[in-house]
Amino acid sequence: MTTDHPTHAHTCAQVRANPKFKRLTRQRALLAWSLSGVVLAIYYSFIMVVAFAPAWLHLPLYDGSHVSLGMPIGVTIILLSWALTAWYVHRANTRFDVLSAQILEESLV
Repeated sequence: MTTDHPTHAHTCAQVRANPKFKRLTRQRALLAWSLSGVVLAIYYSFIMVVAFAPAWLHLPLYDGSHVSLGMPIGVTIILLSWALTAWYVHRANTRFDVLSAQILEESLV
């Protein structure tokens, strides 16, 4: 039984040899590592402030306020994490998926 379709191994080899695939993997890795570094730096910086200068987070937001400075900082960290995640998803859906589709189309021809 013969088939005109290329084998899976052959298709994988074509995909890996495609310069667009190499560009895609490099761009995705760079973006993922960069965003991971940013998020880790933000969270670890916050933890360092909690560990070594907790009194700073207890300062009132303004005179007479019952809300401490730590509350809006914590909310900002969470919102920033969501925003970075949304940015990655948008980038993946608009650029990486299009490039992946092009790579597959070129490989299956």
